[in-house]
Parts: sequence; structure tokens; C-alpha cells
Amino acid sequence: MTVAGLLLAAGEGRRFGGPKALAQDDDGATWVRRRAQTLLDGGCSPTVVVTGAARFKVARQLAGLDVQVAHATFWEEGMGASLRTGLAVAAFDAQTDAALVALVDTPGLTADVVARLVAHGSEEALVQACYDGAPGHPVVLGRRHWNGVMAVAVDDRGARDYLRSRDVTQIECGDLGDGRDVDER
Repeated sequence: MTVAGLLLAAGEGRRFGGPKALAQDDDGATWVRRRAQTLLDGGCSPTVVVTGAARFKVARQLAGLDVQVAHATFWEEGMGASLRTGLAVAAFDAQTDAALVALVDTPGLTADVVARLVAHGSEEALVQACYDGAPGHPVVLGRRHWNGVMAVAVDDRGARDYLRSRDVTQIECGDLGDGRDVDER
């Protein structure tokens, strides 16, 4: 079983004051580099980082990591464009059974959370991390669902509408991390 990691890092972060991908942790590591490493450490292979705003600056932050960088041409549209781009790239690898979709602005994401979800990956998988019972990110989308997800991933909506209409396995991860999504500084 192969689970690709898709890190959505394309937004310009209007409310945040700049691209969240370039935000830094206290130790100076950028969020995009930290989250990409988390996906790698959690067992995602291949790992694709989807860029948009500040794409060249974001790509430079990934130097030396075993990741593929994909630019979402219509990134201004919102998360839907980023998700469609990531899934399209993952689809080129016939060996990839599922995609774990993570957001760059979830600093509480740990490699242990990623590994827990990767363990549930399959072509049929629809898996979502939850934290103290509240659904969050990342999510695992089995290859069988990719076309359906891409069809509904528009504007600033990713897989949410698709997941709402399906039976999704929720995996509690509150013991390993938190699902906090940072929108403002």
C-alpha cells in the first residue's frame, strides 16, 4: 500500500498577513518545511507540496527534502484548485493507493498522527483525523474517490462536500497532536 502525502500550501494568507507556508516556528523553521518533513516522517511517499502564492520562495524552503513541488495554476480560486492539483499529480503514479491531504497551517500535526492515518490507507479509504471527537485534518482519500473529490473541489472547498455525503472513518488523534488550523497571527 502506498499513500502519497499532499501538502496544500498555496494560499496567500490574506487574514494572516502573508503566505502561511512562509510563516516560521519559534526555531525559525518555515511551516511548509516543517509540515513536509512531518508527512515524510509519518510514512507518506511520495510527498507533493502544492504551491501558489509566493511559489518560488515556498519551493526554496523545501530544498534538500525528498518532495515534489507542484504549482496550482489557479491557486487564487482557493483550496479546491490546490486539492485538484495535488490529486492530479498523485494520479500519475499508478502504485499510489491513497492520498493523505494535509494543510500547511496546522502546526499541531505530528508524524505520529500521519502514521496513524497512513495505516488506514487503501484504494477504498475515506479516513479523517479527529481531535477529542471533532473532525479535522489530515484526511485520507482512497484512489477510488479521487475523481469524485476533484469534481466537487471548487472555490475554497476541498473534499468537505464529498466527505459529508459518504461514510467516513474517523480516527481519534487527540492523544498524538491537535487539529488547530491557524488563520490569523
